[in-house]
Amino acid sequence: MALFIKIYEDNPNPREVENAVGILRKGGLIIYPTDTVYSLGCDIANSKALEKIAWIKGVKLAKANWSFVCADLSNLSDYVRQIDTATFKILKRALPGPYTFVLPGNNNLPKDFKKKKTVGIRVPDNAIAKALVDGLGNPIVSTSIYDEDEVLEYTTDPELIFEKWQNKVDLVIDGGYGGNVASTVIDLSQGEPILLREGKGDPDIF
Repeated sequence: MALFIKIYEDNPNPREVENAVGILRKGGLIIYPTDTVYSLGCDIANSKALEKIAWIKGVKLAKANWSFVCADLSNLSDYVRQIDTATFKILKRALPGPYTFVLPGNNNLPKDFKKKKTVGIRVPDNAIAKALVDGLGNPIVSTSIYDEDEVLEYTTDPELIFEKWQNKVDLVIDGGYGGNVASTVIDLSQGEPILLREGKGDPDIF
């Protein structure tokens, strides 16, 4: 059964954060808060953990479109082809914030994502998410637990999230009530910005 820990966003407890990071390092799955909805995540470099998430979500790992959650824009060059100044300005203006930006992937992507032409980058405006990524030292691959067919409390109330997910993941972090509006998704891989999904973020950011 999963662990259930409380972490306060205004002052994340370093010991609890390190507990969560330790679980990620061992290939565990966690559910944690972001600036939009609660997310299911794992270490980007752990193939077994990625396969587990794919199985839970009922998708093939090679075809999964998940976000790379980063602490800031410094990770970009690890996974994204060189981008122009206009694109970088949009990222600087919008992040951290409730956006997912689709960007052209480069040749350094982890082996499970080698065939991807594009990647989705997230830098949530949430101190818990940032602390987790900082502690891990690389991005957390994440997918929303939000399901439009489900009762909303099951995706916003941490105790109900735990009730539902405790046998599928290794840790649920209670970071307070989550939102029920996902991130705004903008494709910047073609040069001109294309709005793919309107969510919490202002779609006119570009």
